[in-house]
Amino acid sequence: MIEINLVPDVKQELIKARSIRAAVVSGAIIATIAAVALVVVLSIYVFGVQALRNTVADDTIKKGGAQLASVEDLSKILTIQNQLTKINDLNDAKQIDSRIFTMLQAVIPPAPNQVQISTASVDATAKTITLEGQALTYPAVEAFKKTIGAAYVRFTDADNKQQDVPLATNISLTNVSFGEDSTGAKVLRFTISFTDADELFSSTVKNPTIVLINGGNVTDSYLGIPKSIFVDKAADVEGAN
Repeated sequence: MIEINLVPDVKQELIKARSIRAAVVSGAIIATIAAVALVVVLSIYVFGVQALRNTVADDTIKKGGAQLASVEDLSKILTIQNQLTKINDLNDAKQIDSRIFTMLQAVIPPAPNQVQISTASVDATAKTITLEGQALTYPAVEAFKKTIGAAYVRFTDADNKQQDVPLATNISLTNVSFGEDSTGAKVLRFTISFTDADELFSSTVKNPTIVLINGGNVTDSYLGIPKSIFVDKAADVEGAN
């Protein structure tokens, strides 16, 4: 059987174009409907669900505020709680100034270069130590200064490794003059000041030791300081410059 296509090519192209146009229009209509539906859903969520959640949250905040307002001395309680949160930081920042006595045990030279301390002060803000004292000779004062410069603070760090840091930097010897001690004997007065290592007084450093180059070693303990180290400040000698 022989079939003859009596529809011209132009007619076929027109029919095909109409089919494509119908498909595009249908797709556009479906996409528009989907977009409108999405907008409607989002609008319901924003203006409905979200508004409801905000209302519930506001009610919860108001109830919580009312409960807090009903607590007696609330401001005092909050102040105390705020201070309690800072206790650990304050405890870590505090200095153990009593370690200065251990340091003196280590750095005061033995005879014949012994010195006596009349005043010892620690400036936590400037991180300096100032020592006023007296000795019989100038070489004894120099030996004291060099011993301080040769001292190290030995401690164990967070990684359990031994560390040594210089005890003192910026060592200064001033106010060297002759005077008389409480017995009337002539002595050499002096003032030594230096910047101390942070680890010396830090509460986060446990059981540091003062180590000298010459082999001296004094632990940070509760050992007492000999009373002979501390004396009254020497008086001025009349007529001395």
